[in-house]
Amino acid sequence: MKAVFDERQRQHDPQFRLQDGKVIVNPDRPERVGELLKGVGKAGLVLTEAADHGMAPLAALHTPRYLDYLRNIHARRSALAAGLAEVVPGRIAPDRNVHYSYETEAQIGYHNADTSCPISAASWDAIYWSAQTALTGADLVLAGERAAYALSRPSGHHAYREVSGGFCFLNNSGIAAEYLRSKGHRPAILDIDVHHGNGTQGIFYDRDDVLTISLHADPAEFYPFYSGGAQECGAGRGVGYNLNLPLARGAGDEAYLAALDRALGQIAAFGASAVVVALGLDAHEDDPFQGLKVTAAGFSRIARRIAGLGLPVLNVQEGGYMQPALGDNLASYLGGLQGA
Repeated sequence: MKAVFDERQRQHDPQFRLQDGKVIVNPDRPERVGELLKGVGKAGLVLTEAADHGMAPLAALHTPRYLDYLRNIHARRSALAAGLAEVVPGRIAPDRNVHYSYETEAQIGYHNADTSCPISAASWDAIYWSAQTALTGADLVLAGERAAYALSRPSGHHAYREVSGGFCFLNNSGIAAEYLRSKGHRPAILDIDVHHGNGTQGIFYDRDDVLTISLHADPAEFYPFYSGGAQECGAGRGVGYNLNLPLARGAGDEAYLAALDRALGQIAAFGASAVVVALGLDAHEDDPFQGLKVTAAGFSRIARRIAGLGLPVLNVQEGGYMQPALGDNLASYLGGLQGA
């Protein structure tokens, strides 16, 4: 089994986040990469570099104006504010069904759901290569690998078609799934991050050619709060092609695995030919966000059940934050996938 990573992803080093009315250092630290690479090593995976697929696979999911914004907004804003370290919204658009303005401050408010996605001069390279890492993982699946791991950072599942949020800029898992679909696969996205994959749901909500499933802490009391309910099942052609499985906060291995079995049944019924796992490790009992109580051994059990589908599995890194067990949790999951 191979793992994909590009060193340029370390360049994104966000400092800004609001919490309880205070500015704190953003939890998406570059140091996460080192811990995850330790997990890759413990699992014995072969590390390979990401290949450049260009902008077209990104633009298959995200609008050109949004991609242009991500690539250029820091330089544009810096020209108006000398010494600017990071671009952070001072306002959030209350309604996006309005006239679109190319004025810098208006764009910043339009393209952000919250204040958790600051953009520095170095951020675009990391964002771009995070997506290219997921695409390279998809190439491995297309080449016949039964499983692959894409160490994508920053994460992606909170990113909508043209809105950043929750540390996410480009929807890496969605980009990989759409790429696989364009190459003849019938993909399902299985999101096992502790947070609901609201961006992924939003992008595919009215489609029936990609199945989207998310297991997560109940958004009634957990981020992203405004999406992820069990009643959200798709729209138009997509009705019945989106499944949310919210879990009570603090739920452990057995409750999680019971919900996972339901998800896997839906994937089988969909007739998926490949699974893209949005691999969050923040459901762990010691993760700083404290949403669920999955154990390290639980990640191995999760992986074995996913492998039991008998389908190619592309694992794209999502959440999982700084704590001593981060690398071990990844090694447990990858080991379970290989052992199965």
